Amino acid sequence: MPSRVPSFPFFLAFLVVTAATLFPSSSSQQPPAAAAVPQPRGFYISCGSDRDVQVGSIKWAKDEGFTAVGNASAINKPHLLPVLATLRYFPDATARKYCYQLPVVKGTRYLVRTTYYYGGFDGGKEPPVFDQIVDGTLWSAVNTTDNYRRGMSTYFEMVAQGQGRTMSVCLARHPDTKSSPFISSLEVIDLADYMYNTTDFGRFAMSTVARSRFGSKGEIVSYPDDPYNRYWAPFADANPMVESHSSISPDDFWNQPPAKALKAGVTTSRGKKLTVQWPTTELPAATYYVALYFQDSRTASPFSWRVFDVAVNGKDFFRGLNASAAGVMVYSSMMQLSGKTEILLTPNETSPVGPLINAGEIYQIVPLGGRTATRDVVAMEDLAASLKNLPPDWAGDPCLPQQHSWTGVECSQGSPMRVLSLDLKNHGLSGSLPDSIANLTGVKTIYLSGNNLSGPIPDLSSMHTLTAVRLDSNQFSGTIKPSMEKLVDLKELYLNYNNLTGKIPDGLKNKAGLDLRTEGNKFE
Repeated sequence: MPSRVPSFPFFLAFLVVTAATLFPSSSSQQPPAAAAVPQPRGFYISCGSDRDVQVGSIKWAKDEGFTAVGNASAINKPHLLPVLATLRYFPDATARKYCYQLPVVKGTRYLVRTTYYYGGFDGGKEPPVFDQIVDGTLWSAVNTTDNYRRGMSTYFEMVAQGQGRTMSVCLARHPDTKSSPFISSLEVIDLADYMYNTTDFGRFAMSTVARSRFGSKGEIVSYPDDPYNRYWAPFADANPMVESHSSISPDDFWNQPPAKALKAGVTTSRGKKLTVQWPTTELPAATYYVALYFQDSRTASPFSWRVFDVAVNGKDFFRGLNASAAGVMVYSSMMQLSGKTEILLTPNETSPVGPLINAGEIYQIVPLGGRTATRDVVAMEDLAASLKNLPPDWAGDPCLPQQHSWTGVECSQGSPMRVLSLDLKNHGLSGSLPDSIANLTGVKTIYLSGNNLSGPIPDLSSMHTLTAVRLDSNQFSGTIKPSMEKLVDLKELYLNYNNLTGKIPDGLKNKAGLDLRTEGNKFE
């Protein structure tokens, strides 16, 4: 069973409109119309809302069309921001997961942010604990209890790549889940191709641990200062703080941090080492992506320089760094860390001023939870679109995570995973079987007896591993395809009690070892 990534929840004090620093509510907090920054590309979903809502400069869409399961609930508390005033919860304990699905571009990187505010929607005193999943990867546990007790909402972030034509963000119960999982808002934001591009997103995702602007107090910096709506939290310690006097261009930095996140920093006097304990939380032993941003706070001059070595937990990170007025970023894409993290900046002997640091990002590297064969994913999505009254967990990856596969779906081990069996007998299904079901070439058994399925039976001759097909007690019509004779391993074919016509192919009637049932039809 895949393990959960240790969660790094973030709290936000933006419950009431007057305290909203991330969602500006007054015109004084907006940029002038002529300089307005376009809304970051992507999806901003207000879960459980029955209408689109505007918060500051961002328009949040209602979640209709992104999920087909769960119930909406309003939070009965005064002065809540619109995106926290509703949520969607999922009371069906039989479902293995509950998914939102969003169209994406394969190979594009996205910032995924989930936000939770419990609000006692179910009459309880504590929020439930549950899991969250992105595509087939078990991301983390969602435990918002401590933040809720403090009157805060909680958010989680991940940077992930589109693996196909859709991305699924799902919630799932685990043994400690005592009531209905819920979600307040969901964001999936397009990132530029050059951002975080040293990570192999075909194998990994990155879960946000911290993103900080040093030497700062007060508000979190986000959109419109950050065109990708990343949250840059203030960080200050006992070190002296300094403000920049130089013009800062985000385009000069890899990952394009906003200029406002670099306008301050922490420093020390000439000749002294600068020690920063960051992030403030202890880290579990794992692999991390670390990016550190530096910018000389002095007015640019050809005669000024600020040179120092950078070490993290006693190991060289970068030697001879020259933090110019234009700025510089250094990073490690696969760094082993655990426990407390210490950044040590040691000045060059000739440097006329002490070292400084302006901002930092750290992400835990998350191995992807495997991969389901693309042809199987597409075929299963086509099947789901062709059937009605499906189990509520028929969304997201059909096979992954393994303990949260679709109801009635059995899959292989290894990568890529293949669908091996479909078993939805007596589920009250209606609709028809699409021709693309034949692309499930790893399937051995299909059990769809006792439903209300109609239309023709597709050509299944490409499904060479089929051993049993039970379609009895439905409303299928048309003829039996003669190509069914090609299924050499077929041992069971139950077609009884349908509306089939024509002739039964001789190759099926005379096939040795085949249990063929055809009564209750209109065969010649």
